[in-house]
Amino acid sequence: MAEKVLMKGNEAIAEAAIEAGCRHYFGYPITPQTEVAAYMSKRMPKIGGTFLQAESEVAAINMVYGVAGTGKRVMTSSSSPGISLKAEGLSYLAGADLPALVVNVQRGGPGLGGIQPSQSDYFQATKGGGHGDYRMIVLAPASVQEMADLTMKGFDLADKYRMTAMILADGTMGQMMEPVEIRKPEAQDFDKSWAVTGTRGQRKHNIINSLFLDPAAL
Repeated sequence: MAEKVLMKGNEAIAEAAIEAGCRHYFGYPITPQTEVAAYMSKRMPKIGGTFLQAESEVAAINMVYGVAGTGKRVMTSSSSPGISLKAEGLSYLAGADLPALVVNVQRGGPGLGGIQPSQSDYFQATKGGGHGDYRMIVLAPASVQEMADLTMKGFDLADKYRMTAMILADGTMGQMMEPVEIRKPEAQDFDKSWAVTGTRGQRKHNIINSLFLDPAAL
């Protein structure tokens, strides 16, 4: 058994994501999830990963879309109003059948709201989150340990079903500290023959697209 380490929930998510093979993080700071981005900004450069604080939440989710199209594991995180700004990008990810992990450390609302913990985004998360008929995989942790465990599971489920997974946490779990074990994930092989990786003249072009004009296909 690995040694348990005292960590904030937000930090546990970030470290678990790295352990799960995430090497690309794009985000924008907003309380109470800023520690996720801060942790990634320190760790990613040391492991050959990419951390980028985008100019906005809209930019961040579209960067996620780009990396997801290559089949690489990618993550973003935000809090309630920031997730709303990402809504169009989430819908495009769903339309293009792309796997990604999105973390929502909820705060109060509506509007800008406050920084107090809240669970007010339940319907937004479970009913899709943006325009069009789609759903995300939603995983709701109840402890810091589950924040780590479900982050790893979220990446696996996203890859398995080629869809976005969301960690639906809140400000309490994001900020509280508990002993947590960052477990080694089991190696899994997911089919990513659909990814845009460059053909090298050996296969037909893969196309990432969310525009379907045929009603049946849509």
